Amino acid sequence: MIDQTRKARALGINHVVLEVDDLDKALEFYGSIFEFTLRGKSDHNAFIDLGDQFIQLTLGRTQVPDTKRHFGFVVDDREAVKQAMERLGIKSINERTDILDPWGNRIEIVSYDDVQFTKADPILKGMGVAPLKKTASAIEELKKKGMASDN
Repeated sequence: MIDQTRKARALGINHVVLEVDDLDKALEFYGSIFEFTLRGKSDHNAFIDLGDQFIQLTLGRTQVPDTKRHFGFVVDDREAVKQAMERLGIKSINERTDILDPWGNRIEIVSYDDVQFTKADPILKGMGVAPLKKTASAIEELKKKGMASDN
């Protein structure tokens, strides 16, 4: 007999797909704000490597610009993002650091040190990133879930 109550545990997000109209312009746009490694590219898709995750840029924007739908893009240095935004004339769409790319994809820029999101040290090392610190409030959030590091 099949267990009707059994459910899979959601463990995270492997990738996010963003629709764009021009892959080269999209890579140029994202590359002007963020340092990244291109995982691969075809005629219709480009893949931005995020260590154990990735963002897929795909041709064919079909929706209007996003007003609520978005994802949080975690960075090691939000101030560097703000400086790039200023240099490029990109304005945040709210009091936080949310931007729209040229195709209307809404992205919230989130600082690694202040959120529950974590990358294991081997992943950071593989990405060429030194171990990163967390704020006391982020550590407290992780502790409440039993997810804080012992060191």
